[in-house]
Amino acid sequence: MKKFTVAALLLTVSGAAFAADLPVKAVKAPTPAFDPWDIAFGGAVMSDYVFRGITQSNHQPSVTAYFEPRYNVNKDLQLYIGTSTESISFANHAAAEVDIYGGVRPTFGAFGFDLGIWGYLYPGGQCQEGFPGGVAVCPAGSPLAAGPNFVQIKQDLSFYEGYGKVNWTFNDNFALGANEYYTPSFLNSGAWGDYASITAKVTAPSKWLGSSGVGAYLSAEVGRQWLGTTDAFYRIAAAPIGIPYPSYDTWNIGIAFTYKVFTLDLRYSDTNLNKGNCAAVTSAFNANIPGNVTAINPNGFGSNWCGALGIAKLSADLTAMTSLK
Repeated sequence: MKKFTVAALLLTVSGAAFAADLPVKAVKAPTPAFDPWDIAFGGAVMSDYVFRGITQSNHQPSVTAYFEPRYNVNKDLQLYIGTSTESISFANHAAAEVDIYGGVRPTFGAFGFDLGIWGYLYPGGQCQEGFPGGVAVCPAGSPLAAGPNFVQIKQDLSFYEGYGKVNWTFNDNFALGANEYYTPSFLNSGAWGDYASITAKVTAPSKWLGSSGVGAYLSAEVGRQWLGTTDAFYRIAAAPIGIPYPSYDTWNIGIAFTYKVFTLDLRYSDTNLNKGNCAAVTSAFNANIPGNVTAINPNGFGSNWCGALGIAKLSADLTAMTSLK
């Protein structure tokens, strides 16, 4: 009887061990329905709003916000439209930039493309003729801005660009990009504009930063802005039908730290545009640096709107499908 009991116990234990080794067929969870819609949105505060090496806020702090609905046709094709606003300080007294854009983002393996149209609107502008008693250049009835006698700028600076971008992601830590933008009338000046740049981004491996949830990356951009000749609004005695805007190089490099939806970006930006030509291109209302005569700036007052500077930017970026769940 004792032998039978021991044997029965051994069989029971052995049977339990064998059962644990058998594969268990799990009940498959239902696949969630694919929702192609998403919305990206966010905002930022920055010490200076810089666009292609040139301050848009007179070296003052600026705030921005954006809203971008997206439609994912599939995992490799996204359609989108969006709008953003930035606070600015322009020579024509415009205080805000309103952007409206849209396009398509196809992906092919490690290559991500972005093709679209971007419109830049600057409401609230006022025309300025530049020199009292001179030839009137502002349209009759347009609001006139008070300012220095040498500043000449249109009421409406709104324009649009067509663009194409490509980003090559080598791995989780390194990516290269190239960008191309074209407009038939840069800042509504009548001068065509073409901007091309290359970018690079190096992301720190997560193991370097431990379990804090903080991420970090280095990024840089080198670009060139080509510009054509303006219409007759910006004429001078030496160029009565318009001035040939100078083309210039621009570059920036910075380090950024991320935590959840937040990014702190610290960046250095610069151009090779001299102070005299900077004043001519921007019509800077505070161009007060003498001795900067150029072919398109005969008065010789230069501007620091295009020089070297550091920028700090704190931003938050969210998406409805991930950040708000």
